[in-house]
Amino acid sequence: MARFIVLEGGEGAGKSTQAEILAKDLGAVFTREPGGTAVGEALRRLVLDSALPPLVARAEALLMLAARAQHVAEVIEPALARGQDVVCDRYSGSTLAYQGYARGLAVEELADLDRWATGGRVPDVVVLLDVPVALARRRRAASRPDRIEREADDFFERARSGFRHLAAADPARWRVVDGALDVAAVAVAVRRAVG
Repeated sequence: MARFIVLEGGEGAGKSTQAEILAKDLGAVFTREPGGTAVGEALRRLVLDSALPPLVARAEALLMLAARAQHVAEVIEPALARGQDVVCDRYSGSTLAYQGYARGLAVEELADLDRWATGGRVPDVVVLLDVPVALARRRRAASRPDRIEREADDFFERARSGFRHLAAADPARWRVVDGALDVAAVAVAVRRAVG
């Protein structure tokens, strides 16, 4: 049976790198959020564009959920229906951590909206790459920050705390991996975590 596997974590945690490694190892479809579809990529550019005026938290959340609804319908569900594993860089946990815990929107309300947007599609396994905020910032130092990456450390601390809370609340689905290790060691730990 095809599995839906998600990698979560803050900016600079290594999610994209590890999701690509895992997808290749499993022969799975690799995808990302926000994005993964033409509509999702357009919404990603809109949400992350630091040249635009600030988005209010509710608008940001709704744009993320719109991208996810399209992504589930166009990429995730069809791949799973074909019997292909799917590895996704970010999913619902990011919305709850960023727009909920970090931006202060009601987490349960966001969870309800997310269930509606995804038609109830939940991952089989979620791997949280947990990295201290200071290390994550050092990792991102050479890149040009997008609108979300420009947030202050306290925003990322709240998001990290939110991710950890989500993982603790659902240990049957979530696995926590130390993302501060080198790429190869993290890849081994992620592969072990998904089984």
